[in-house]
Amino acid sequence: MLPVKLSPEYFINRELGILAFNRRVLAQAEDESIPLLERLKFLCIFSSNMDEFFEVRVAGLKNQIKYNSPHVGADGMLPKQALAKVSSVAHEFVDHQYKILNEVVLPQLAAQEIRFIRRGHWNDVQREWIAAYFFRELMPILTPIGLDPAHPFPRVLNKSLNFAVELEGKDAFGRNSGVAIVQAPRALPRVIRLPRDIAGCDHGFVFLSSILHAHVNELFSGMTVKGCYQFRVTRDSDLILDDEETKDLRLALQGELTHRQYGDAVRLEVADSCPAEMSAFLLGQFGLGQDDLYQVNGLVNLVRLMQIPDSVDRPDLKYPLYTPSLPKELAKDTDIFKAIRKQDILLHHPFQSFNPVVEFIKQAAEDPQVLAIKQTFYRTSADSTLMKSLIDAAQRGKEVTVVVELLARFDEEANINWAAQLENAGAHVVYGVVGHKTHAKMAMVVRRDDDKLRRYVHVATGNYHQRTARLYTDFGLLTCQDEISEDVNDVFAQLTGLGKASKLRHLWQSPFTLHQRTVKAIQNEAEIAKSGKKARIIAKMNALLDPDVIRALYDASCAGVQIELIVRGVCALRPGIPGVSENIKVRSIVGRFLEHTRIFYFYDNGAEHIYLSSADWMYRNFFRRIEVCFPLLDARVKKRVFKEGLEPYLKDNSNAWEMLPDGSYEQKPSRRASFSAQQFLMTEYGQEVLPDI
Repeated sequence: MLPVKLSPEYFINRELGILAFNRRVLAQAEDESIPLLERLKFLCIFSSNMDEFFEVRVAGLKNQIKYNSPHVGADGMLPKQALAKVSSVAHEFVDHQYKILNEVVLPQLAAQEIRFIRRGHWNDVQREWIAAYFFRELMPILTPIGLDPAHPFPRVLNKSLNFAVELEGKDAFGRNSGVAIVQAPRALPRVIRLPRDIAGCDHGFVFLSSILHAHVNELFSGMTVKGCYQFRVTRDSDLILDDEETKDLRLALQGELTHRQYGDAVRLEVADSCPAEMSAFLLGQFGLGQDDLYQVNGLVNLVRLMQIPDSVDRPDLKYPLYTPSLPKELAKDTDIFKAIRKQDILLHHPFQSFNPVVEFIKQAAEDPQVLAIKQTFYRTSADSTLMKSLIDAAQRGKEVTVVVELLARFDEEANINWAAQLENAGAHVVYGVVGHKTHAKMAMVVRRDDDKLRRYVHVATGNYHQRTARLYTDFGLLTCQDEISEDVNDVFAQLTGLGKASKLRHLWQSPFTLHQRTVKAIQNEAEIAKSGKKARIIAKMNALLDPDVIRALYDASCAGVQIELIVRGVCALRPGIPGVSENIKVRSIVGRFLEHTRIFYFYDNGAEHIYLSSADWMYRNFFRRIEVCFPLLDARVKKRVFKEGLEPYLKDNSNAWEMLPDGSYEQKPSRRASFSAQQFLMTEYGQEVLPDI
């Protein structure tokens, strides 16, 4: 046991931990070993991550301050202290991001004939083409708004591109407000490609903001434009629903979604050419302070540059094409139910194809022996083949039950649309349990095999999303073992019906047993270590924040348990502190794919239990969500998960960042040959297609 009660200094602030992860993402853009267009993507990913960070985490801190919340986390920081620190770190990171863009990535792209041509460098031919584009494509849909008593400051959409225009003179009505706002339509691309003969290079682009800057005077006839400054405001995007007053969650959510675009402002981005007076004016309009202002050297929305790699045919500047393989169990047998009856089938995405999951539901929809299908959905694609198969199954008269999580942040609208389509097809659609997001990844098919009904299930660590299955690392298990399928059936019964939680045989489930069983498994290793025996824990997850779990890990470390944590994102635990966590190591893997797998390994006197889970070790996952954590009962499957999901990531010295006791991360030089877990798995399972160079 720990010798003293843990003080706040042993815990890392959640918001600062998230920022630290985003700094590791940003480091990918600086890595010369990564193809150049992929480095541009990492700059865009950093921007997208920071957008969500402000929309959710910074907005949450501001709300705590606004309502004088007494909440203090395990790290001991008051919301106002946390916000001040977050602001300082975020400004530093954003400044560094634009430095990488302007001093490294853009010059290197230009050397490769991929150029973003600025206004000051346009030649006469380019000016003529751009002017024609402005009058043809842009001017007809722009609506300049001059500010005066009849035209107040417009409602600016969350994260939209806007321009504040300084004017001099009087218009036809004698008005002289001095300021106008021009909103860039969201339908327009933010980067416009020039024809090759106009650009003078293989791939030439101009920014929409540059075009508008050059021709903004055309919108204000007879007046003088003194300045034009792009800006972007980020707003609080959390949705607020009253659980007690809400009678129909879907209808209530549809009404709330329209307000998301106009939540309280939390950040203002402006170009660094924007004068202090205009910045102060805009800050006043949005009720923001100086610390909320981010002046950037370039576009105020780098996310829009994400389109560039796809529009540039330069495979030598991108990751080599990669084709995932099919599991050998399915390579010859096209009857997926027959294959599952033979043995459990483990799927390791994206190294192995997601198609077997799609085929599992598709065959179930078409198979006359299948009587019922049940499935959860947290996130899925707008053109989901899985959803279409479920609709087809319902139309064929099968019993189809779908648990759709309407409150999956930023996917609410898509999930509402799918829910409506499923209901129209005759499926039973439920929205889980009010107050608890359904985050478990489960599908169950009930099929008549000869003279008995058999349940086939798919349980996984990742979402039923075909696109992200090619980008995120996850495990999925197809099985018809009664030990697992009966538990999955019981969880579905909880989600669709009413009654007491049943005692599950093998699954750990939140909000009932997952937290308790996790802590108990950690404590069990500690007891084994105290008896002088080998004790080991390996845990791979996206985030580690729960104070009780962290305390249990500290206790286990003090008892002598060897603990290796692979935490992609925020980790509130500090490793390597003498007398507290000297037996704990923490590493984060940031590479080509987003690490999303949750794996928990407990040595347990050689029994070596391995669990896969939909849940991270966070309070929300333990107590405010429906999650499942399932054991691997097949020795062959268990061995594979250890060999693929844990061992390579502990060996990785290419994409790994080691966490230091002070909470910072570093990539330590190694004398060993470079080893990347993701590259190893791609070589093991996929078929890499090398580009022509």
